[in-house]
Amino acid sequence: MDPSGNLSVIELKRNRTPREVVAQLLDYASWVQSLSYEDIADIYSENNPGTKLEEGFDDAFGTSLPEQINQNHELIVVASELDPSTERIINYLADNYGVPINAMFFRFFSDGGRNYLTRSWLIDPEEAERKTSKSNVKKGSEPWNGRDFYVSLGEGERRNWDDCRKYGFVSGGGGKWYTQTLKLLSPGSRVFVNIPRTGYVGVGIVKELSVPVKQFRVTVGEKQNPILDAPLEASSMGDNADNLDMCEHLVRVEWIKTVPRTEAYWEKGLFALQHTACRLTSSFTIEKLSRHFGLDE
Repeated sequence: MDPSGNLSVIELKRNRTPREVVAQLLDYASWVQSLSYEDIADIYSENNPGTKLEEGFDDAFGTSLPEQINQNHELIVVASELDPSTERIINYLADNYGVPINAMFFRFFSDGGRNYLTRSWLIDPEEAERKTSKSNVKKGSEPWNGRDFYVSLGEGERRNWDDCRKYGFVSGGGGKWYTQTLKLLSPGSRVFVNIPRTGYVGVGIVKELSVPVKQFRVTVGEKQNPILDAPLEASSMGDNADNLDMCEHLVRVEWIKTVPRTEAYWEKGLFALQHTACRLTSSFTIEKLSRHFGLDE
């Protein structure tokens, strides 16, 4: 598995005819593309007792497992040399059908008392990637439960977790890339909030759809006031308030449980992403957070 969550199938050529080599590789590929998220996690656990896929991925790449894995795969024949027939078959599949197949050669030689191992490709990797078909019908992700979402709350002068806890909301802003995913959140959705490089700090239920900051009202004392008139830790929340694309957008949330950022929860393998909001499909993360926040699952 690579850092994008895609799988590589490697076939070592030894005393096989060209057709056997390529046929074996294609047979493996037909099996790999059918693997679900659960299948891959089970295979990993079988070969790494006591460790879950999410934890192993974090160990290997220093980041959380992507929301979707096995979106693509690549096929590699490893050999000291290939006969012309095998080269023709590989090039035919790559050129005409976009099959992600390539061959890697290793050669050993000695010179002046020093030993060398060289590597070369039949098809330049960048060229092979261009030849590969862009369409993939398979989605290697865990099924979504239809309820849970992840929210990344990047703190700064425009937003502050203390304000979110106090007034009941999550937010994003600074451009459509940051605000459009908030539209995924609808009343009844459950959100788990993560502060990047800090950890998870809260879980709650969405009460209203996303609105621009000027339309969001909060209760101060006994009165309903625009949030920009309320005392805020985020001193610049009102920046670009008249620009619908660039202003902060807020989603009202009824908190189930929150903690100060100093008590944020994080452990290896938990899901994290730069998007402001997305579906949370990682059962590993949901189980860990549910246990940590004392949710009745």
